Amino acid sequence: MTHAKLYHIGFGRDDLGERSPTIALLSGDPERARLIAHSYLHSVRLLSENRGLNSYLGILPNGKTLLSATSGMGAPSTSIVVNELIQVGIELIIRVGTCGSIQEHVPVGSIVITNAALCRQGAANDIAPVEYPAAADPFVTVALVKAARELKVKHYMGITASVDTFYEGQERTQSVNRHLLRSLRGITEEYRSLNVLNYEMECGTLLKMAGVYGFRAGCVCGVVAQRTVGEEVILEQKDVAIDNAIKVALQAAEQWEFEK
Repeated sequence: MTHAKLYHIGFGRDDLGERSPTIALLSGDPERARLIAHSYLHSVRLLSENRGLNSYLGILPNGKTLLSATSGMGAPSTSIVVNELIQVGIELIIRVGTCGSIQEHVPVGSIVITNAALCRQGAANDIAPVEYPAAADPFVTVALVKAARELKVKHYMGITASVDTFYEGQERTQSVNRHLLRSLRGITEEYRSLNVLNYEMECGTLLKMAGVYGFRAGCVCGVVAQRTVGEEVILEQKDVAIDNAIKVALQAAEQWEFEK
């Protein structure tokens, strides 16, 4: 645990006060980290806006201190932020993200709770070998499912494809690159047949880091695209999906009571 300000996140252990948090909700989008803090927590304090990695300290309704932090987009940025969050004393990280469904039965507006990730990320390979499992903590996963049930949020639990790129890596053809690699053509249908539920870009590396570093981690993502229909994000339902993911993550964090 370090007391100095960390180079990337812009704060250290001394900035967290006497009631320092052990739980962090981690969002790729700095605006989502701000939304979590200012819409759902009280006594909110901005810790840092360094490099756009906005971090906020706040209090849950039950009095528990919580950190709402930004990972940035993709695994490399996530790996840096997670490393530094663990250095300042965080013991549980829940990623609150967005994703694209690749299964017909998983609709836009619902949430996916990841219990394991198919990890196709270069950053993760620097953490552990390709064969190393990217598995969510089972107790965190159960807490997220329990919260979703209590809140009556439509949710699906399963395997997530965690990849490095939004366009090529998720087999999007409606982009500048019209020459998709042969290895990626048909990859979505292959993953669908393997019962993978969704695409996203951070949780595989987060979950591998949790296994190697020894902290707990989980992932909940709002579904904002339905890849069995098209490639675009459905903006009309994006806010609903994100709100559902945030509420589930917050309730799981508030109810978290696991002892070492």
